[in-house]
Amino acid sequence: MLRKFFPTLILFLTLGITEAADRPNILFLFTDDHATQAISAYGGPLGEIAPTPNLDRIAEEGMLFRKCYVTNSICGPSRAVVLTGKYSHLNGFQSNGDTFDGSQQTAPKLLKKAGYQTAIVGKWHLKSEPTGFDHYEVLKGQGQYYNPGLLTNGERKRHVGYTTDIITDRSIDWLENRDPDKPFFLMSQHKAPHGRWEPALRHLEFLEDVEVPEPPGLFDDYSGRSPAAAQHEMGIADHMGEARLMIKYSSKHTPEQYAKFDAFFRPKNEAFLAANLKGKDRTRWHYQRYIKNYLRCVKAVDENIGRLLAYLDENGLAENTIVIYSSDQGFYLGEHGWFDKRWMYEESFRTPLMVRWPGVVEKGVVNNQDIVSNIDYAPTFLRMAGAEVPEDIQGESLIPVLKGQTPANWRKSHYYHYYEAGGHGVPVHYGVTDGRYKLIRFPDPKLDTWEFYDLETDPNEMESRFDDSSLKEQQAKMMQELKTLRDEYDLPAE
Repeated sequence: MLRKFFPTLILFLTLGITEAADRPNILFLFTDDHATQAISAYGGPLGEIAPTPNLDRIAEEGMLFRKCYVTNSICGPSRAVVLTGKYSHLNGFQSNGDTFDGSQQTAPKLLKKAGYQTAIVGKWHLKSEPTGFDHYEVLKGQGQYYNPGLLTNGERKRHVGYTTDIITDRSIDWLENRDPDKPFFLMSQHKAPHGRWEPALRHLEFLEDVEVPEPPGLFDDYSGRSPAAAQHEMGIADHMGEARLMIKYSSKHTPEQYAKFDAFFRPKNEAFLAANLKGKDRTRWHYQRYIKNYLRCVKAVDENIGRLLAYLDENGLAENTIVIYSSDQGFYLGEHGWFDKRWMYEESFRTPLMVRWPGVVEKGVVNNQDIVSNIDYAPTFLRMAGAEVPEDIQGESLIPVLKGQTPANWRKSHYYHYYEAGGHGVPVHYGVTDGRYKLIRFPDPKLDTWEFYDLETDPNEMESRFDDSSLKEQQAKMMQELKTLRDEYDLPAE
């Protein structure tokens, strides 16, 4: 595939930055399953009752994107895209069952060649051992919320405490001991707020006396769409189950941790089981338990983002460090009656992206119009460092967009492809959006169906308009765009 912008053009755009000052440090802050609905900078009722002031600070001092879309809404594949700047079918990591090929080209490897110190601390979730990093401390698989083991440069080390705090501790420790004469690229990546949701002990009572507002579609009956959504296995009422909501006590908790969890949760668990709730009452109980524990986990993330921002301030690093915040995808916080991700519907298709770059990115900008993606992160890291972007990378540098100079030929649509058939009952599907219209294809022979949405009139995607005669022209345009993008991204025929 030919890149849309010539490397020399983008390099010219960055030279004024990289030559005028020391090459910037890059701090990439990444979480797992963090929905935009749970970040107060994005607005909405959850942000009002559970604000995220430290995350909001990044938006207030930089740019917030409202149309940042993932290429494949699931943990490992998203991480592979971030590292490579390539779609899943080309980087070889299509589902969580795959193993990442660490011998392939990645942004950290290219940054090392460009003279950067590179490190990753926290969640990895790609099975193979990290490559391209001077230093790594990563969780095994999903990791756990308490007392995590971290594979540290090949050696397993056990830590005691809350994992979100420990990942920040270890990130700061690496910053303290790095070579101060070289620029750094640090990926500080949290497990939170991935399920099973175990809050920090200090947050157990947060929101305890609050009735969290129910989201639109909590009692969705999946009518008005293809049969695909109705076959899900990710319902808050029927598939989450009490086990997922009730803290998993194990030998990995210390006695003190276990005792505090037990004192707080056991009476609630027993009361729920005794009540034997049914129907909407059961859904409502599950939703309140789920959303509160999710937001409690987010609260610890926000506090620890604040710790890292404070470290930059206190050590004279803030002015020459780019701070990027994102998540591997969005998440359903009760919309459509769901938890989890995977679908191309907005809540998991859209991911947060906020970028602070002092002196380059104007403060407090909300980008409502430009379609960007996690496939753009790798080339953006490279251009920020003044490095070349290889021709086989499929994403584009966000630097012109961040500078308020979006090129006239910037993408007007985005392609999505989910491969992991059967996970939570979600079928393989792919599609395209232009930010307003969305076309989704479900190729499984048992479904062999399409959906089409007008997000302006139906933002919650409750009614497919496929074959609606009033949208015939728009649907035909999106059909052609889907074909064009599949060709452009070197996808095989269905």
